[in-house]
Amino acid sequence: MIGHLNRTSPCSYPTELDRPTQRLPPQRPSPHNPKAEADQTTMAPPPANLPPSFTFTMDETVASLTEFTVPAQTWLSQHAPRLQQRHISLAGLAVSTFVFNPAGHVLLLQRASHDSMPDRWEPPGGAVDNQDASVLHAAARELWEESGLMVTRFRGLVDHGQEFHVFYNRNRTRCICRFAFLVDVDLCDVVRLDPQEHQAFAWATEHHVRSQTLDGHRFPITTPDMRALILESFHLRRALDGT
Repeated sequence: MIGHLNRTSPCSYPTELDRPTQRLPPQRPSPHNPKAEADQTTMAPPPANLPPSFTFTMDETVASLTEFTVPAQTWLSQHAPRLQQRHISLAGLAVSTFVFNPAGHVLLLQRASHDSMPDRWEPPGGAVDNQDASVLHAAARELWEESGLMVTRFRGLVDHGQEFHVFYNRNRTRCICRFAFLVDVDLCDVVRLDPQEHQAFAWATEHHVRSQTLDGHRFPITTPDMRALILESFHLRRALDGT
C-alpha cells in the first residue's frame, strides 16, 4: 500500500545535515500506484509543534544501544581514536529508524520530487543535532518529525557487518556516519509526512525491498547500502521475536 501526501496539510521543518538554503514548492508526485487505496494506515496533517519531551525505554540486554545514550559530540569524542585509526573524519552523525506494523511490514517514505534522490524510498531519519539529548533522542525526534510516530522502545542496532556506516553529502564535502535502530512505537495507524521531504509512504515487505517493486511499480531504494540495512532490519526483527 502506498499512501500519498495531503498537500493542504501544515508541516514541520526538521533540521538536516545537508538542507538546501532555498525551499522549493512541493511538486505533484508521479502516479507510482494509481490504484492505491486506504487501508489500516491513513494520512493526517503533521503536528505543528514537537512534544515537549520523548519518553522511551531500550532493551538493556543489547549492549550496542548503550553507547548511543550520549549526545553526538560526546559519542564523537569517545570514538575519536577508533575513527582516527580508520582515517575517518566525521562532520556529524545521522540516524534512521525501522518501524514494523503488526503485519510485519516496514515503514518506508518516498523522498520528495524536488529533493535530492527524488522519488526514492528510505526509512525515517536525519541528522543528529547538537541540541539532542542523545543519539537515541535524535532518532526519536526524526521519526516524529517525518512520520508523526512516537518511539516507545529501542530494540536494537541494525548493522550488516560494518562498524561505521559512512557516507558523504551531495557535494562530497562532509563525511557522515549513520546509525539505524529497530524501534517499537505506540501506534502506527496514522502516518504524517513533511511535504518538504517526503511525498508518500508505504508498508513494505522484505520481497518489496529485495525486488524494489511494489504492486507492479518501481520501488527504488535510495542507495544499495540503505537497501542492505532495510533487509537487515527484517533479519534482526525475526531474531529478536524468535520467528
